[in-house]
Amino acid sequence: MSIITKTEDNTTTIALFGWLDASAAPKFAAAVAAVGQDTTKLVVDFKELEYICSAGLRQLVTAHKKMSGNLVIINASTEVREVLHMAGFDRRLNIA
Repeated sequence: MSIITKTEDNTTTIALFGWLDASAAPKFAAAVAAVGQDTTKLVVDFKELEYICSAGLRQLVTAHKKMSGNLVIINASTEVREVLHMAGFDRRLNIA
């Protein structure tokens, strides 16, 4: 998996490419940990994300907590949306 992080004003966008599985989850965790304290909104772009597993879901929860709920998931594919729905994340996270 590869990650591109971009910060503009007080919003940081993390774009994920490939698979967010157990081997890639620490990389995503490190990207979230590196988000500056000036960031008030975190956008996670799933446009190029092909797969997410429970380890990736766990990191989304961590990111959501770090941002005090100011996290938005954008561009999730139908397959990834289905996983988020089955895990109940669509009721807790902002999925645009």
